[in-house]
Amino acid sequence: ITSLLCSCVSQRSVDSKALQERQKQIMAKGLPKQKPIAGVKQVIVVASGKGGVGKSTTAVNLALGLMANDSSKSVGLLDADVYGPSIPKLMNLKGNPELSDNNLMVPLTNYGIPCMSMGFLVEDVAPIVWRGLMVMSAIEKLLRQVDWGSLDYLVVDMPPGTGDVQLSITQNIPIAGAVIVSTPQDIALLDARRGAEMFKKVHVPVLGLVQNMSVFQCPNCRHQTHIFGSDGARQLADTLGVRLLGDVPLHLNIRETSDRGQPVVVSSPDSPEAEAYRKVASAVVQRLQEVNT
Repeated sequence: ITSLLCSCVSQRSVDSKALQERQKQIMAKGLPKQKPIAGVKQVIVVASGKGGVGKSTTAVNLALGLMANDSSKSVGLLDADVYGPSIPKLMNLKGNPELSDNNLMVPLTNYGIPCMSMGFLVEDVAPIVWRGLMVMSAIEKLLRQVDWGSLDYLVVDMPPGTGDVQLSITQNIPIAGAVIVSTPQDIALLDARRGAEMFKKVHVPVLGLVQNMSVFQCPNCRHQTHIFGSDGARQLADTLGVRLLGDVPLHLNIRETSDRGQPVVVSSPDSPEAEAYRKVASAVVQRLQEVNT
């Protein structure tokens, strides 16, 4: 009887392994093959687990910081947040993209950065009430039907969360690395961790975390207050085994320049806030070199 039971258990183990292998094969067949974006050398995605943590502002100033640190590099900016596009406002861009001779959309450019966003294709205040398939179709157009020319880096402002858009982008194009943006607040860090774990699961290198709104300094007395907590993102980076790419302060200058469509890296290049973004950009380039070697 004992021998018979052992035989049954062994057979079940073999069957289970065979089933798991078969499931992997089926899943692999169902996934789209990654295809690079024409003319783009490296894609950097900027993501967050939740909205409201300054992801889009970070993406814009990261793109400008990459170019400010090395003027020989060409950088583009793709707004993949279909439901809440912010790049047109942040980059002070309006209008509809023209079509090239190849019937591709030509990005709108400001501050030397070519940009593409769903916000260029709809009215400013028009809600985008779309189901999943329409969103996926829009993402496919933004990825494949844009004439980016030749770019060293394409910075992608991802929508918050870990849903269809994130999976579609990571499965369709090769991504050099992901930058996770979070405030030091515990509730934001929980979602930031989910975002980082998602990228690991789909085999996208996590370049590191940006701790946004890290500290507020009173403009009058210069006293510093950690409104959202202290060093939460640094601790999360240690837990995940990834780099903390930098700290960006909670500063009125960042908010005002963003609202005017004049990002702080170009409008106040000598400010400590602009320096913080340039340091993040330097850390991103360093991590890309480490990942690719």
